[in-house]
Amino acid sequence: MVARRALGRRFGWLWTAYAVSTFGTWLAFDAFSLIAVVVLHAGAAEVALLSAAGPAVGAVLAAPLGPWIEFRRKRPVMIATDLVRCAALASVPVAFALGGLGVGWLLAVSVVVAAADIAFAAASGAYLKSLVPAADLLVASSRFESTTWTASVLGPPAGGALIGWFGPVVTVAADAVSYLLSAAAVRAIGGTEPEPRPRTAPGGTPARLRAGDLLEGWRFILTHPGLRPLFFNTLLTNALIMVAMPLLAVLMLGPLKFAPWQYGLAFAAPCLGGLAGSRLARRLVARYGQRRVMLTAGALRVCWPVGLVFVRPGVPGLVLVMGIELVLIACCAVFNPVFATHRLEQTPSDRVARTLAAWSVTGKATTAALTALWGLLATLTTPRAAIGAAGLLLLATPLLLPWRERGTGRPAPVTPAAEAAGAAEAA
Repeated sequence: MVARRALGRRFGWLWTAYAVSTFGTWLAFDAFSLIAVVVLHAGAAEVALLSAAGPAVGAVLAAPLGPWIEFRRKRPVMIATDLVRCAALASVPVAFALGGLGVGWLLAVSVVVAAADIAFAAASGAYLKSLVPAADLLVASSRFESTTWTASVLGPPAGGALIGWFGPVVTVAADAVSYLLSAAAVRAIGGTEPEPRPRTAPGGTPARLRAGDLLEGWRFILTHPGLRPLFFNTLLTNALIMVAMPLLAVLMLGPLKFAPWQYGLAFAAPCLGGLAGSRLARRLVARYGQRRVMLTAGALRVCWPVGLVFVRPGVPGLVLVMGIELVLIACCAVFNPVFATHRLEQTPSDRVARTLAAWSVTGKATTAALTALWGLLATLTTPRAAIGAAGLLLLATPLLLPWRERGTGRPAPVTPAAEAAGAAEAA
């Protein structure tokens, strides 16, 4: 049995910040779409634009932020991006109260929040690597993963109750408050963060960022023999899983005539599998090794979505969806923290922010593009046919996993900051 590891007070505050903001996000799950439909009476095209274009444009705007974050202290960046997200989301209820809320406003807020999400993820990933000893990265990643799935179980039902009582705008206000609390928790971490090593020219003098520096994250990923196949695998797998979700909603709530509460139950209850999987990840790695668990879970997570094409009306169809989602989420919850730990271990400390930003930007853009493409495919065929096509393509994605064990590339050096953080945690 694996004993629970104490990671210290400073990690506790970082975890608190993540938990508060994650719960706020799930509390307001799909709130923008609900506001667009219920409050603004938007059509399907406007809702689709809001869902796809906001994250895609935000990802493009976030592309230059990775190199900029790399050479700055990470905690101020995290606090700033939390405050930006808080202000952007708080503008929605204010605009609604003043009668100025429209789909364009929601789209602008979606773009700002998406860009800030990527910046925060890049800064927090780099900060985590300096805060937690290398041996505890999997423990920390598993706790974040558990928090995500716990919030996904509790958040939507609570958000649904708030929407029923006060309308969809109130959950956006609650999400804004969650980012304010997250900023306060990040500030409470305390301690001193070492000044990042400045970027220098060949002669040793300080140098400004150049246009070529924007591509450094992608350059590192694509030249790293261990990360390159995982990059393409996670991009395609995550996108193909996500493209089926809106189509399944159309199918279940339309022709199959499931009630909204049944649809919500079909996706909320299986998130318990995510909680179980994230708690199992560390035990599985301790017994079978990181690489074997990552590859096995990475292959197993794509075996199930093709079964969604067989969903039928009534209780059998509901049970089928819940069973498929339960196993899918459990496999993803095992894979995600192990993969996240491996990626941090393989990325040098002076490239973490750029690498994570490049990964997030490409992931959001790929998902947005394939979501739009699959919407067109469903229009030309049927939602069921499009769901089946995504499921069949998913079955081929394990071919992109790094089955052949080559050199892992450039291992991440242990920086003085990481050594100091490790010593402080041990003390």
